[in-house]
Amino acid sequence: MPDLIQAAWQAVSSVPNLGLYLAVAWLLYIPWLVAWVVLQKREPVATLSWVLSLALLPYIGFLVYFLLGPQRIKRQRLRRGRSRSGMGHYSAICPADDSAVELARVAQSTTGLPPSTATRADWLVDGHATYTALLEAISRARHHIHLEYYICRPDRTGGRLLEALAERARAGVEVRLLLDAVGSGPLRERHLRPLVEAGGQFCWFHPTKFRPFTRPWLNMRNHRKIVVIDGAVGFIGGINITDDHDETVRDRAFRDLHMRVEGEVVRSMQLAFVEDWIYADCTEPTRFGDPAYWPEAPRGRIFAQLLVSGPDSSWEAIHRLQVAAIHEARRRVWLATPYFVPGEAARMALTSAALGGLDVRLLVPRRCDSLLVTLAARSYFDELLKAGVKVYEYGPRMLHTKALVTDDDLCVVGSANFDHRSFRLNFEASMMLRDRQTCEALAQLLEGEMEQSTRVRLDRPMGLWRHRLPEAFARLLSPVL
Repeated sequence: MPDLIQAAWQAVSSVPNLGLYLAVAWLLYIPWLVAWVVLQKREPVATLSWVLSLALLPYIGFLVYFLLGPQRIKRQRLRRGRSRSGMGHYSAICPADDSAVELARVAQSTTGLPPSTATRADWLVDGHATYTALLEAISRARHHIHLEYYICRPDRTGGRLLEALAERARAGVEVRLLLDAVGSGPLRERHLRPLVEAGGQFCWFHPTKFRPFTRPWLNMRNHRKIVVIDGAVGFIGGINITDDHDETVRDRAFRDLHMRVEGEVVRSMQLAFVEDWIYADCTEPTRFGDPAYWPEAPRGRIFAQLLVSGPDSSWEAIHRLQVAAIHEARRRVWLATPYFVPGEAARMALTSAALGGLDVRLLVPRRCDSLLVTLAARSYFDELLKAGVKVYEYGPRMLHTKALVTDDDLCVVGSANFDHRSFRLNFEASMMLRDRQTCEALAQLLEGEMEQSTRVRLDRPMGLWRHRLPEAFARLLSPVL
C-alpha cells in the first residue's frame, strides 16, 4: 500500500505546471462555492463561517460541506391523510385558551398542528420510572404500538423493550418501530429479527446508504422520542432506549425527564409519527385511514400542543415558540438544557427578561458529553450573568433534561436542545403545556436540581489558557455545532 501511494504521488507530481492548474482550479472553485453557500440563505455568521472554512480547505472543504453542510428537505405533508383521520376539524374541537392565543396561533401556523388538550400529564423522572411506565403501557396495548426514537441500543434496556414489543406482536397487536439510522446504528438485524418474525415492523430513518451524486443525510437526524399506544396514551421527552439513561443500571446515567400523556393531544402525536413513518417510505398513507388509529378522547383541563420542527421547514417552530414564550413571560423564565448554544434571538430574549427584572435561571450540566459544546456554552455565561441571569451547573451526572418554564402555568418539554442543531438540523418534538398544576410540578423538579447544582459566579476564576481562549475558540464554531 505505501508503494502504491508513493507511485500515485510521483505520477501526480510529474504533471507539468501542476501548481498553476491547481491555482486556476481553486480560483474557479471559490466563486462557485460562495454562490452555492450563499444561496442557502442561512444566517450571515453561519454563511461566513462556512465560506471561510471551505475556502481555506480547497477540495477537502467541498467534501465536508457535501456531507455535513446545510440541506433542505421538501417533505410531503399528509393533508389528505389528516382529513381521513379527522384532523381537518381538530382545531375547531380544541380551540386555544384566550390567554394563549398568540403562542397557540404561532405554533399552529409553523407546525400545522392545532392546539389541543390532555386529560392527564404525568412527569417521569429518569430512565427507570420512564421504562417502567412504558413497558406497563405496552403490555396493555390491544390494537397498535407506535414508537420512534433517536437511540435504541442492544443492551439490557433495549433488549427488554424489543422483547415486550415482540410479545405484543405475537398477540396480534400492530407494532411499528421507527429508529434513526445513526443514533441506533449499533442495532443489527439479529437484534430486530424476533420482532419481525413475530409480525412487528421496523424502519430506518435516513439510512446512511451511499448513492452516487446524492448528498447523504448524515447531518439531519430524527431526534424525536414519541410513543403512541392505541391512539390513547402517549410518551414524549428526552429519554432514549439505552442503559445510559437508567440510573438503576449505571450510576452515572443521564439525569433526564419524560412525560406520559392522555387525551386529545395524543392524536397530534399519532399524526407526527404517521408522517415520519410514511416519510421514511415504510408504508402507504392509506394504511392509516382506520378510525382505530384516531379514537375520540374527552376534552381535558390541560392545554396541550405538540411542537414539531425539522430541516423540512424554515420556520424553526420550537425555537420560535420558546423565544416567544420568554418574551411573553412576566415573572420567571427557567430553562434547563444539556446543550446551550443560543442564537442571537434566544440570547436577546433571555437577557432582556433578566434586565426587565424577571427571575431568569439557566440549568446546564457541569460537563456534557461534548467538551466543545461545554466550552461554547460557557462562553455565553458572562453576558447572561451581567444581565442578571442565574446560571447553575448540574453534576456529577450529566443533565439531559430539556425543559422551559415561564411564569406559573406555561412549560415546554421534549427532545429539542437549546442549540442550532436542534433548532435547524434535527427533527425534534416537544410538548407545550399551559396548566398551573402541571407546570408547578415541573418547576419544583427543576428547583430541586438547582439546589444540587453549583451556581456560576461572575467573579469566578477565568484563566487565559485554561478558560478564556478555549471558550472563545469554541464559540466561533457555535453556528455549525
